This record gives sequence, structure tokens and C-alpha cells, in this order.
Amino acid sequence: LNLRGNNLHKDDADSLEYALVHMPNLEILDLSDNPIEDDGIRSLIPYFVEMSERQSHFAGLKLENCGLSCNGVSQLLEVLSTLKIPLNSLFIGDNDLGSKVGAPLGKFLGTGIQVLDIEDIGLDSFGFLGIRKEIMEELKLVNINISKNRGGTETAKFLSKLISHAPDLVAVNAAYSFMPVESLSTICSALKVAKGKLKQLDLTGNNWCDQPVDASVLAEFQINGKPIVILPSLPASNAPYDDDP
Repeated sequence: LNLRGNNLHKDDADSLEYALVHMPNLEILDLSDNPIEDDGIRSLIPYFVEMSERQSHFAGLKLENCGLSCNGVSQLLEVLSTLKIPLNSLFIGDNDLGSKVGAPLGKFLGTGIQVLDIEDIGLDSFGFLGIRKEIMEELKLVNINISKNRGGTETAKFLSKLISHAPDLVAVNAAYSFMPVESLSTICSALKVAKGKLKQLDLTGNNWCDQPVDASVLAEFQINGKPIVILPSLPASNAPYDDDP
């Protein structure tokens, strides 16, 4: 069900919850670009609670740019974690969630989620630290977007742990993460010991123009002759992404 960009608000979410209950075969719900905010999410939680009590077909949820906060998303993650059949994909990027959502996200990673998009949610270094501390066991993650979260060196530490705990991981977008060039050694160390299926690690947008990277360091990390790691190619001043508010 694609309701993206329909200017839905909290009151509309109340009505939507009633309608969703009568869609037992719903697989994907896209509410992105609707200002439903936390109150709207709370209105939908009874639907997800009902889904958790039976074998549901529900597999994907998109809530990008919905004006959500850490409180609303934390409540949602707690309910989604109880689904009998784990959610396959979750998109919550472009919401100002802040660093405190890190720990709830870390716990949620262990539920079996395969695709997670948390682009530009304001994690910063403390948020990545919170996620990293919660990763205790093998994950089912296949694709993750953590770009534009200003995590710095903690982003690299998170990536290192993620790579070692997610053997099915195929693609990671860590662009515009404010990582210093020294972070590359941490990431390379993880890639050397990993026996996963990683095909792409996007590190573009990190300001490494003053300290060129030795390409030979990354030469061994290839899939079918193609490099796994995508490095920054432009100075930050010329990059297309503006990270200022």
C-alpha cells in the first residue's frame, strides 16, 4: 500500500489504522513524506500489535520524513520486535531521531531485519556507540544505509563490528559520515577477517581530500574484479550534499 506524499496527519492515521485491520494480506506499507509525527505512529501501533499476535504477511514499512522523534520510533521498534515473522525491511531515514535511538536500533537489528535505512536521523558518534554495544549475536542484515549521520570514528567502529556479525551483508552506504581517513584502517581490518558476501561499501562524501588514500590498501577487497569500497573522489566543498541545517 503506497500512501507516500499524501499530506496525511495524525487524524488520518487514526482512520488508516481501522482500514489496515481489514487488510490481512498487506505486505508493504509506505507512509513516507507524510507529517504523521509520533501521534500518528501511536495510532498505528494497535495494528502492529495485532500483527504480532498472528502469522502475518506484513514484511516492509517505510516511514521516511514523517516528522518522527526518538520516543515514537522507540515505541514502534519495540512492537515490531514482537512480530512472529520478522520484518524484512524498515525505512525511517530523514527523521530527527537523535543519538538516543541508537540503543533501540541496536536491539532491533537482532530481530532478523534484512534491510534497514536510517539515513540522516542524527545519530552522531553517541548513537553509533549505542548501536554497537547492542550487537551481541549474528545478524540477518543484507543491506543498510547509515549515511549522513556524522558519526565520525564511531561509524568506523560500528562498521567493523557489523561486518563481523552480519555474514549475509551485501551493501552498506556510509557516505557523508564525517569519518577521518584513519578510519579506513579499522574498516580494512574488519574486511580482512570477514568471510561475508559484501559487494559494496560506499564511503563517498567523507573529507579525505587532504590525505589521499593509498589505493593498494584496498586492492585485495574485490568481488568479480570490482572494488568493494567506493572512496571519496571530490573535496567536500564540491560535494553535492550540504550537511548544514
